[in-house]
This record gives sequence, structure tokens and C-alpha cells, in this order.
Amino acid sequence: MTTYLPVLILILFALMGTPLFAIILAVAMLGFYSLDIDLSVIAIEVYRITDTPVLLALPLFTFAGYILGESRTSERLVRLTRAFIGWLPGGMAIVSFVVCAFFTAFTGASGVTIVALGSLLLPALKQAGYPEKFSMGLVTTSGSLGLLLPPSLPLILYGIIAQQMSTGPNIEISDLFLAGLFPGLLMVVLLSLWSLWTNRGSPLPLTRFSGHEAIAALREAIWEIPLPFFVLGGIYGGIFAISEAAAATAMYVLVVEILIYKEIKLSQLSGIMRDSMEMVGGILLILGVSLASTNFIIDAEIPMRLFEVIQSAVTDKIIFLILLNILLLILGAILDIFSALVIMVPLILPVAISYGIHPVHLGIIFLANMQIGYVTPPVGMNLFIASYRFEKPITELYRAALPFMIVLLAAVLIITYWPALSLFLVTR
Repeated sequence: MTTYLPVLILILFALMGTPLFAIILAVAMLGFYSLDIDLSVIAIEVYRITDTPVLLALPLFTFAGYILGESRTSERLVRLTRAFIGWLPGGMAIVSFVVCAFFTAFTGASGVTIVALGSLLLPALKQAGYPEKFSMGLVTTSGSLGLLLPPSLPLILYGIIAQQMSTGPNIEISDLFLAGLFPGLLMVVLLSLWSLWTNRGSPLPLTRFSGHEAIAALREAIWEIPLPFFVLGGIYGGIFAISEAAAATAMYVLVVEILIYKEIKLSQLSGIMRDSMEMVGGILLILGVSLASTNFIIDAEIPMRLFEVIQSAVTDKIIFLILLNILLLILGAILDIFSALVIMVPLILPVAISYGIHPVHLGIIFLANMQIGYVTPPVGMNLFIASYRFEKPITELYRAALPFMIVLLAAVLIITYWPALSLFLVTR
């Protein structure tokens, strides 16, 4: 009974609406008390987060993302991609997928992408001749596409949690950045191909390629185009560590948006900084107390016992992965991605490693499922954000997003059962 007491308390507190960090902290305190361990260990574990070298990357990348979200970056990205690929058959749909993936990767939140880009992309898609239902489903689903692409905040958070657990092979954030590239691109490609197929009979007007417009769009976004190359090139070229890359990105974005484009006034900066740090503060608070909870979980040998229970019923790795996908899809629909990471990774990671799953591959599987969870009925977060943004009934968004969700499920199956797709670029 003692082993399961923290779980029962967690469920009870959650039903009462208690803040997540308080639930996790209460579980850790009750757990350590049941093991006769001095509760001062909790303060030590919370403090241990300050020793994490990549911790600074979270607030810095978040701040840079909020700056981009408040500027006209989204408009310039839409114009740029439309100028270069909008003339292709189905070009506007591909433009939407590419822009949303890039924007979500840097802002770290899919809801922000729908709010920022929805008013731009939905009218553009309808103007290009796409049906309204298709257009709404596309924008709603695309909002979470960039979660697997660097410098995605969930990728960084998964890496921090996995590093603190010290379970299995050493995990580097740079490895996770590389591992997410091909799976993230796979999702964009499959969605693009499906969009072309489903609209194959529609007389969609094609935008003619204009060299003048392409050059104008290129000049307008000339300062933002180098950003992904700046981040990834600096990290993998050995110029920056992850935290240094985050600091350089934040400084670069500040200079570009305030001094060059002059779209953000200095008077707005304190408000943007406050909003971004409120988000980071919530994540760090949950992360700090979750380290204490994770330590209790390990001391109580809960992952080992969980593995024994699962192995008694599931001996095949493939069946385990199927069950894992189902669990993560459900969690993605009812929990935000940051809460799901800090709660579930300490439980799932040791069990997955016992089945021979590489921890980097597990991280990509985890986030790919969470990404679909955002659009999984009945409570996927993006569905409600899109319903509010487009002023449409939630049931209409269910029907609009369902075909895209099925395509993403196919992508998740490929990502799950083809580890080389994620690990091909990972050297460790």
C-alpha cells in the first residue's frame, strides 16, 4: 500500500484542481517519508537542477521565440515561402506546413502558431481554392508540426530530464536536435503529399513564379533566414554549446527585431520578457520538484517493478511500443506537453531502455505522439484554440482535423518502428 500511496494522493489532488507542482512535491514528500528518508533531500534535489549546463537554454530560447511571435516574422515567412514554392501544385498547403513547422520550432508552443498564423494562412488557403474545412484542419494540425525540430523547447526539456536520471546511454541535447530532423521532415512531407492527393481533382489556381516577388520577399526576410543555420551551424560546427547558442539566438533576435526591423519598441520589451519568463518559471518549478519525485521513484524501485509487471504480460518489444503509443496519445490529449514530460519520462524511460529502446529514439517517439495529442478529440488543446480563433464549433474542428491526424498517425508508426530514421544522424 505504501508504494501506491503517492499515486493515490496524486490522483486525489489532481481531481481537486491542485497545481501540478504542488501535487508532484506532495508525492515526493510522502514517498520519502514512507522510506524514512530525511525530507531535506527534496531541497537538495530541487537545487540540483542548477547544476544542469543546458538549463539556461530554456529561458533564452523561450525569450527569443516570444520576440519572434510579437514581431511580423510570421508575415515575412509566409511571403517568402509563398514566393518560392507557392507556384507548385498544392503550393499553398506546403507553404502552410513549412511556415508552421519553422514557427513552432522557435516559439515552442503550438497554440501560439495557430493564433499568430491562423489569420494569415486560413484566408490565403481559401483564396487559393482550398475548401474551408480542409483549410481549418490544415492550420489546426500544422500548429504542432515543429515540436520535433530544433531548437524545440520540449526536446530540450526531455534531454534535461533524461540527463538527470542518468539511465542508459548518455543523452546530449545536440543528439536530440539531430534525431528530430528526419522525423519532423517526414511529417511535413506526408502531410504535403496527402494534401496534393486529396485536392487532385480541384482546379486550384497556381501562383506564377515571379523573380521580382521572390527577390523582394528574400530581401524583406534577409535577417531572419539565417536563424536556423545560425543555431544549428553554431552548435554542430563546434562554435557554440547549447546554452551559448541560445544566448546568441536571443541577442540576434533582439537586435534584428528592435534595431533593424524596429517592429518591437523598447517599452514592449519588459512585457514580452515577463510573459516569456512566466512560462519558463512554471516549467522550471515543475521540473525542480519533479527531480525530487524522480529520485523517490528510483529509490522505491518503481520503474523496476513496473517493468516486471509489464514484462509478465508483454514480452515482445513491438507490442510494448504499440501500448506505449496508445498511452502517449491519450496523455497528449489530456496533458500539456511539459507536464507530460516531467511526469511520465521518469517512469517510461527505464522501462523502455529495458526493452532495448534507445533513449534518444524514445524522446522522438514521445514528442511525436504528444504532437498528435494536441489534435486528438475530444480534448486536444489545438482543437479548442482553433475553435476560438476561427469562431467555429469544436465539433466542426474535430471533423476537419481527423484526416490530418490519421496521416500523422501513419508518420508516428514509421518513426516508432524505424529507429534508424531518428538515430541515423546521431553519432553516439
